Amino acid sequence: MKGFYARRLHSLLGVIPLGAFFIEHMITNFSAYEGGKESFDKSVAFLNNLPLVLVLESLFIFLPLIYHGVYGLYIAYQAKPNNANYGYERNWRYTLQRITGVITFVYIVWHVFETRFQVALGNVTHEQLGGVMYNIVTNPVTFVLYTIGVLAASFHFANGLWSFLVSWGITVGPRAQRVSSYVCMTLFVIVSIMFILSLVAFRNMEFEDPTVALQTIRHFVA
Repeated sequence: MKGFYARRLHSLLGVIPLGAFFIEHMITNFSAYEGGKESFDKSVAFLNNLPLVLVLESLFIFLPLIYHGVYGLYIAYQAKPNNANYGYERNWRYTLQRITGVITFVYIVWHVFETRFQVALGNVTHEQLGGVMYNIVTNPVTFVLYTIGVLAASFHFANGLWSFLVSWGITVGPRAQRVSSYVCMTLFVIVSIMFILSLVAFRNMEFEDPTVALQTIRHFVA
């Protein structure tokens, strides 16, 4: 019974609030593609000027993220894929959901370390985050790794949303589940494209000194 409620909480947090934050983060990053550096800086400034921003981040992002991520690793560890015997679509989605969950967890830890954690340490400012992203995506290796990360996160979110609708009894019949599958996979494609366009936009940005923002981070990594 405890496992049932733990999984329900894990599922719920994946959609609310983490799914909502994922979409918000996508929109913020996409502002770099739509309006360049100035638009991205304004979006970041708006978010960080919200009242009680640290409380909001802790309660609605970091704590849910820790629970969802750590418990998700436990679920992935317990997984018993049977794709070799039953190559059905749902079996593949079951397996991919767990694989992308692990990739997404590693990617988010890395991304938070390079961005939000460095801001908290005072190594960079919010205004330098665009420069941080510029340094990351202009490196061919980290650009590819970031692309893999956002694709994994986008699939995990979209497929997790479809699974949430099924497990919570929102889409009950086969037709409703089939339609929601089309909607969620379309969402996966749209979100993936928007994130990749954002990465491309960061590559094309110009900053006063794009190497300064990551000097401290590279020192830690080295």
